[in-house]
Amino acid sequence: MQHVPHADWLAGAATAAEQQGPGNLLRIVLIVMVVGCVLTAWFLLRGYRRKDD
Repeated sequence: MQHVPHADWLAGAATAAEQQGPGNLLRIVLIVMVVGCVLTAWFLLRGYRRKDD
């Protein structure tokens, strides 16, 4: 079998991901959810701004 350096790196990354768990993915999902909620609230509430013209 030929030695492929990328395969070793990929196998090592897969092993590290299994040991680490869902921490980084969960962190990214939570950040995206919070930013999405803030943008949605801003978009919906900007229509209620009072215009005193």
